[in-house]
Amino acid sequence: MSEDVKNNQENMNEGEELDNILVLNDEDGNEVDFEFLDLIEYEGEEYVVLLPVEEEESEEPGEVVILKLEDTEAEDEESYVSVDDEEVLNRVFEIFKHKFEDEFNFVD
Repeated sequence: MSEDVKNNQENMNEGEELDNILVLNDEDGNEVDFEFLDLIEYEGEEYVVLLPVEEEESEEPGEVVILKLEDTEAEDEESYVSVDDEEVLNRVFEIFKHKFEDEFNFVD
C-alpha cells in the first residue's frame, strides 16, 4: 500500500506557528492529516513517525503511525508504505521513545 504526500506542510491555524502537517491519501482515496513527529533511520532505511491529527474511532488516542519512506521516480514527490514487520515497527518505535522520552508521556 503506497500513500503519496500531497502537501509537505500546511498552516492549520492562521497566525499560529506552522505545524509539520502531512496530508496523505488512504487506501480509499480519503485525505488524512498527520503531524510529522520524526524521521528515524533503522538498518539503512528511513521511517517517519506520524500522529493522526483527527483520531479515528478505530485508533487508540495518541497512537502513532510508522511508515517507510520510499524514493519515487517523480521529482518532488515522496512515497510512504506501510510496514508489515512487527519487529521493525517495534524497533523503530523504541528508538523514537528513547529519543523523545522527556517530551512525550508514553503508555505501554
